[in-house]
Amino acid sequence: MSDRVYQEVFSLNLAKLIIRIYEQGYTCTGGEWWRTPEMAEIYAARGKGITDSLHIRRLAIDLNLFKERVYLNTSEAHRTFGEYWKSLNVNNRWGGDFHNSKGEPKPDGNHYEMNPD
Repeated sequence: MSDRVYQEVFSLNLAKLIIRIYEQGYTCTGGEWWRTPEMAEIYAARGKGITDSLHIRRLAIDLNLFKERVYLNTSEAHRTFGEYWKSLNVNNRWGGDFHNSKGEPKPDGNHYEMNPD
C-alpha cells in the first residue's frame, strides 16, 4: 500500500480514537500530526525524536489529553487509549510501549502511530 492509503486508514483510526476519548469522559487536542524533515532533524539533534519520524509521513500524531480541563501528561493517563489504538490495526503502535536503543523503557504516551514497515 502507498503512504496515502495508510494515511487514510490512520485518519479513520484516529477518528475512532478521538471518539473513544470523548466517550470515556476525556477531551483532547491535536499536537503534531505532520513534521517537516528539517524539524525532525532538529528534534533528533536535541534528543527529542528521530530523523525518520512517522510524523514526516503523516502516520503519527501527538495528542494532548485532558480530564475536567486538567492536562494529563503521563503515559499512564493514555494507557487505556493506547491499548485501544493498538487494537484498531495491526500496524498501530503506541508510544507508551517505546524503549530506547538499550532496551530501557522510554515511554512517549501521547504518541500514536501507524508503522507500515
